Amino acid sequence: MADRVLIVDDDPAICKLLEKVMRSNEMETETAHSGMEALSIISERAGTFAMILMDVALGDMEGFDVIQAMRKNGITTPVIIISGRSEDYDFLYGLSLGADDYITKPFRPHILAAKVKALIRRSKSFAKENERQLVCGDFTYEHDTMRFCKNGKELNLSAKESALLLLMIRHPQQVFTKDMLYEQVWGSSTAVDDNTIMVYINRLRGKIEDNARTPKHIITIRGVGYRFVP
Repeated sequence: MADRVLIVDDDPAICKLLEKVMRSNEMETETAHSGMEALSIISERAGTFAMILMDVALGDMEGFDVIQAMRKNGITTPVIIISGRSEDYDFLYGLSLGADDYITKPFRPHILAAKVKALIRRSKSFAKENERQLVCGDFTYEHDTMRFCKNGKELNLSAKESALLLLMIRHPQQVFTKDMLYEQVWGSSTAVDDNTIMVYINRLRGKIEDNARTPKHIITIRGVGYRFVP
């Protein structure tokens, strides 16, 4: 399967050029022309992209803000900033927010393609080395030992609490309806009532939240379900 690259730029000419460069190197592309559009795509399908090419000046917001929001939400997809700004401050600021590289316009297409391929290779290698451990914000899960930790401290969870937390840290920011939780944790959409779900959510909050009364990780979406914020 070809690697998929998200291009985020409000200049149609630049988007077309980047699409051509990526496709000539056997990569698939998708394009976002604003920061809000990029955030929407990334929040829904972050795991489908091997690389994000990000402009800084996007009209509705700066690419820096998009990168900051991504990293805050635990999204680790590699990002190369491609910008007309060449000041050292922008370069250093972008890297400090979690960008992996910074290229100024005009750029040489073959150099960009080489950097993209190198970063994707490194990202895949890192993922393979760490496939025994799932990391999501403050939380880690070790596949071999089936242990959960928060900030390095082990969490004492029951089997159902573990199943709930594992589902959530695998899909940060996704909204789970009660029916989805029934089916994926209990294996049924009819055998568990609403009260049971609420009891287990409250128990889990009591073990992972700093203050279960004002949860910051497991957020209730009224009338819908729950969302996990890492």
